Amino acid sequence: MLDRRRCLSRLGLLATGLFVGPALANPNVQRASRNLLGTRIDIVAEGRHASQAITLAFAEMARLERLMSRYRADSEISALNRSAGLAAVNVSPETMATLQRGMQLAKLSDGAFDITIGSYQGWSFDPTHPRLPSATQLMRERVLVNHRHLVLDPGKQQARLLFAGVKVDLGGVAKLPILEAGMQVLRAHELSGAMLNGGGDVLVMGQLLGRDWRIGLRDPRSPERLLGTLELSDGVVASSGDYERAFVYKGKRYHHVLDPKTGLPTQGVRGVAMLARTTQAVNGLGATSMLMGPSQSHRLLSGLQGVESLVVDSHGETWMTAGIRGQLKMPTSA
Repeated sequence: MLDRRRCLSRLGLLATGLFVGPALANPNVQRASRNLLGTRIDIVAEGRHASQAITLAFAEMARLERLMSRYRADSEISALNRSAGLAAVNVSPETMATLQRGMQLAKLSDGAFDITIGSYQGWSFDPTHPRLPSATQLMRERVLVNHRHLVLDPGKQQARLLFAGVKVDLGGVAKLPILEAGMQVLRAHELSGAMLNGGGDVLVMGQLLGRDWRIGLRDPRSPERLLGTLELSDGVVASSGDYERAFVYKGKRYHHVLDPKTGLPTQGVRGVAMLARTTQAVNGLGATSMLMGPSQSHRLLSGLQGVESLVVDSHGETWMTAGIRGQLKMPTSA
């Protein structure tokens, strides 16, 4: 039996908003949290209509989660997975756009990123019920994991899985667009500033009481420690890591970022953080970088226009682009 006492779920997120507590004493600053997208989403907003804006932003994100979560029986993705090998299903424009992004990343990474990773059914990273699949199960399911098994028809707004048993999981590519939709609602309410923080991704606009937002980058090797902080008034810090959902079994650590080719957790990269003006520029690239490994991820990330990146590998080495190195404020003490 797996040792539940040693589950490591949600020890920390690589990117997290900092130092908003004192601002909450101001009546124009509102904060609220909800459990969505398999994680906790926090919103802090400043403005006369902040409370209403936050409520509407959560409603929009919940609507999109209902479309794209494979854990909801009534979602479009669940309908697609149930129809695998049978027929095409109609999907919304939002779901189609996310499926298309997943296919783009599969081509970009030569299959290292694959949204049919959901075909591996034996894993559970629930901290109360962790589960490890057998080698036989992984071998049986491996043939189902192939992005070419998914066929999209944007003209008809339809998606089809060619073979029974193939399952789509948009976990690596849906969260940022959903968070962005929430941020767009906040932008529409003429706020002085807002921060949306969820699952290692932090989106900000404007300022908080006249000061840029401060975002901390946690060390994936020791999530209670900061690598440094960034100051930002408009943009996104997106991150992926192997520390948020994991468990230990017989002395070995297993995390939730699975290699499509093996069905086993990736090795080589512990965490990735990216700084950009838009979510579109970085969506899915954190998980893709972890799947590609250190050297290939460095080449991928260093070639992106308008994106600054940081990668921590399994040997403890930290690689950064020049832009993020210049903006990252290091801790004053170790």
